Amino acid sequence: MTNTYYTTIMRYIFALLILLMVLPSCHTRRKAMRRREEAAREARADEQRNKHKGGNTKHSSDTKATAEQYIASYKGAAINQMRKFGIPASITLAQGILESANGNSELARQANNHFGIKCTSDWKGKTYYHAADGGNNCFRKYPSVEASYRDHAEFLKHKRYADLFDLRPDDYKGWARGLKRDGYATNPKYPQLLINLIEKYNLYQYD
Repeated sequence: MTNTYYTTIMRYIFALLILLMVLPSCHTRRKAMRRREEAAREARADEQRNKHKGGNTKHSSDTKATAEQYIASYKGAAINQMRKFGIPASITLAQGILESANGNSELARQANNHFGIKCTSDWKGKTYYHAADGGNNCFRKYPSVEASYRDHAEFLKHKRYADLFDLRPDDYKGWARGLKRDGYATNPKYPQLLINLIEKYNLYQYD
């Protein structure tokens, strides 16, 4: 065989070796690209889920929610509980704003407790101990803010507050005074604080 023939054979062998080395590299790069694309899709999906969580989104420690932001986040939950239980949405929102400091309080951030409801003998859920009223008290802890709103409505259905449901659904002043009278809060200014919030932010529009 001539030298030309051997040269041709060697070129084919060399080209084949190069191809064998390049193919795995291309496959690896394609796999890496697919992984990056999948990670990007997951990140976008997480971002969309976070946007739609609405009331469940917790504010970062350096960002304080305003009353207006609180109302926008939870007015739907207040209206839902009004329809189910007959509690004025204005009262629920005003209590949430007052008791949770617009959702910024430690109890709201750490325990999703927006209404300052303490543990009772029949409470079977999780608990959170928090310094309040001069002591380290046991408060109810919820998996979400919506659960706190639901439990608040169920809490007010106890016979202790039965007289409130004889009031007109739009009588927020009667509800505010009745909550204090029936022992929901000890602050003598509690009714007026609720009424002021309802009228300042026009919360009665949701009743």
